[in-house]
Amino acid sequence: MIEGRIHSLESFGTVDGPGVRLVVFVQGCPMRCLYCHNPDTWKMDGGTMMSIDDIMKLYDRNAPFYRQGGITVTGGEPLMQKDFVAELFKESKKKGIHTCLDTSGIAYDPKHPEKFDELLNHTDLVLLDIKNIDPEKHIKVTAQRIDNIIAFAHELDRRNIPVWIRHVYVNSELNTDDELRRLGEFMAHLKNIKVLDVLPYHTMGKVKYDNLNMKYPLEGVKDATKDEAAVARGKILAGMKSERKKMKEAQIV
Repeated sequence: MIEGRIHSLESFGTVDGPGVRLVVFVQGCPMRCLYCHNPDTWKMDGGTMMSIDDIMKLYDRNAPFYRQGGITVTGGEPLMQKDFVAELFKESKKKGIHTCLDTSGIAYDPKHPEKFDELLNHTDLVLLDIKNIDPEKHIKVTAQRIDNIIAFAHELDRRNIPVWIRHVYVNSELNTDDELRRLGEFMAHLKNIKVLDVLPYHTMGKVKYDNLNMKYPLEGVKDATKDEAAVARGKILAGMKSERKKMKEAQIV
């Protein structure tokens, strides 16, 4: 049976999708986000090999706690191991388990969307991390282009898969008002957005960089507050509302 490289598991996750969930952290990620709090998941050849049966046994052990929840696969970047995640979700759906994919979408291939059919056909919810809507700033923040992520967002919309957008707010330099507004305008064109989570940047992952003898990219940048994140969320929603109003007026004309 197919195996995946697993970094770690969280038996009772409450912030990675609805309800209480088994959270599977897969190993390997091509993104290098400035504020990543899991740099130990970057290496593609790290982690522990686990089978679908290994993970399902862990789920079954605590199944009563997951009745209103399910399984979430995060990372690292789940799309780097899409065939493994597809099989895990396929087995999960046989048992009626709610499946959630927490991804940046960076590994999506818009030239071959059919390669993602097996995974997305068994995915109930996607937590889509959009780091920055500006193409140049996205490269600065993640060391990756945004093109595949935008294409993935549109593919999820086409398939009508429910999406929760996640966005980390650091400060007014890395998240300008204009960028927040433009993110909202982009979201206005997607019909499947159910939730917008704006998460305040924190430095709790810095110790991992120290342990790995790595330089922390945002050294000296203070944690963002919940209030700052809430204000940023309001600006994104304002951009979304304004764009939808323009779209509606264009239809009337």
